[in-house]
Amino acid sequence: MFVGFGTVVNIATIIGGAGLGVLIGARMLLRTRTLITEILGLITILGAVSALAPMWSDRYIDALPKGWTLLAILGSLLIGGLIGSALNLESKLDSLGESLRKRFGAHEEGTFVEGFVAASLLFVIGPLAILGSISDGMSTGVDQLLLKSSLDFFAAMAFAASLGWGVAAAAIPVGIYQGAWTLIGLGLGNILSGYQIDAMTITGGLMLVCIGLRLLKIKDIAVGNLLPALFIAPLFVTLLHAFQ
Repeated sequence: MFVGFGTVVNIATIIGGAGLGVLIGARMLLRTRTLITEILGLITILGAVSALAPMWSDRYIDALPKGWTLLAILGSLLIGGLIGSALNLESKLDSLGESLRKRFGAHEEGTFVEGFVAASLLFVIGPLAILGSISDGMSTGVDQLLLKSSLDFFAAMAFAASLGWGVAAAAIPVGIYQGAWTLIGLGLGNILSGYQIDAMTITGGLMLVCIGLRLLKIKDIAVGNLLPALFIAPLFVTLLHAFQ
């Protein structure tokens, strides 16, 4: 077993799940695929609830000054959102999805870009992607990434049944993102404290809510512009922890 094995397995399960989902989805009526998308929106929001749970954990609360547990996440999202907006990340992510759509030959009126963006954000957000990749880099095991891979397989299958091949293309940013964390684990070891992971998880949970709202056609929020907040959050809470 080599360093990065967990991410390779994860990429394979996303592509495999998406391929199976496309085969199943091609035999579904439009109203059935629409219903599946709405169910996925609800499940995504349900997943966000578990990601938000660390907000009330003693580990996170005790690490920050009193009254700053919510403000830390607010500050991270605001700073991250400003950076993402300045870099125009949402449009660039959409453009990447559009380029991949053309390369794969998908129809313009289809849901390739939507599937790519939604699946990319869903698969990279959460503690398993970070902790599992760091653990893989440190050669201390790939159990967490194998668990994530099994979850992503079924999620990719369900998403692709409604949104098509764009879900499979999400394996590209997953490989880049988790590969980067694997390199961090390889070179620096375990660099994140528990409360820093909590901050990233909570911030990611709010982004999952945004994805759920998008899938439910309630509100189209530029989640891509918020991505820098995932990296701002652990830095911001570290600064606050120093002033506790």
